[in-house]
Amino acid sequence: MTLVDLPQWIVIIGNFGFPVAITFYLFVRFEKKLDKLENVIMKLSSEIEALNRK
Repeated sequence: MTLVDLPQWIVIIGNFGFPVAITFYLFVRFEKKLDKLENVIMKLSSEIEALNRK
């Protein structure tokens, strides 16, 4: 079976499925890192407020 014999939708999935899967994976990882960054920023903000009160 050659590339010409494959139905068009299989070719489309083969060409775009992998990049879509990788993009989804990276978005999920990026979201987790943003959540951690938000928590650190909030903690830093509260520490700065506590120092300013002294």
